[in-house]
Amino acid sequence: MKVMKRSVLSVSRTTGKVTSKARILPSFLIAGAQRCGTTSLYRALAEHPLLLKPVLHKGVHYFDAAYWRGPAWYRAHFPLRVSMALLARRHGAGPQAFESSPYYLFHPLAGERIAADLPGVKLIVLVRDPVERAYSAHAHELARGFETESHFEHALELEAGRLAGAEESLRAGPHSAHHSHRHHGYLARGRYAEQLDRLEPLFGRERILVLDSHRFFAEPEQVYDRVLDFLGVPRLGHPEFERHNGRPLPRPLPDSLRQSLRDHFEPYDTRLVSWLGGDPSWRT
Repeated sequence: MKVMKRSVLSVSRTTGKVTSKARILPSFLIAGAQRCGTTSLYRALAEHPLLLKPVLHKGVHYFDAAYWRGPAWYRAHFPLRVSMALLARRHGAGPQAFESSPYYLFHPLAGERIAADLPGVKLIVLVRDPVERAYSAHAHELARGFETESHFEHALELEAGRLAGAEESLRAGPHSAHHSHRHHGYLARGRYAEQLDRLEPLFGRERILVLDSHRFFAEPEQVYDRVLDFLGVPRLGHPEFERHNGRPLPRPLPDSLRQSLRDHFEPYDTRLVSWLGGDPSWRT
């Protein structure tokens, strides 16, 4: 089954590259953050007839891990222009393509690449309680085999050493990869304000929508409508909202560790207020 799937994907990409000039580029990206509900939002938006997901799979990961493949490879993932024209006539509004790759927010080169290759593109970023995000990310990476340290506390102790020099290494070798930077940034990836500050001069705040994922799951219709307004597409009802990629956590965090992590993230959470238009839900 896996061999057959890889074969189908290979043929699809080859066909897509041949027709790349006839394909459109995305108008917006769900850029992160990891373990913050990006898959749930992606699937909800993909139900809208004017929002078209990649033809192959959700996460293209072009601007972080596959930039060396080139623009024709990237275009191969998106719909043909003729399909977009038919949809525009049917609905009286222009359709938009999009993708979701949650490593874009954290990768040090992704923002620069996106700004250069997709002028005018909009970014959607979801954030959640960074303590919960860190614990969820550890369980996620452990289950996928990318983490070998089974104790969350120990993985946190290892993080600084694992990530030391990672950004410099990625910038020095633009087509290189760094395993720990992608899979072991439990604290670093929850310092959302740092990552948003890197994107702001590239895109401007008017093209970045930051959403509190706790509010998305609590009030999905309101947040969904806000996203549609941000994208400038008509409201055509609501899809069925579901939570995807949830993973049960092994045990509750000890109170002392939770408080220590909460203190660590406090200054970064405070800087989110201007992005969210109010206090993060986990701080109220």
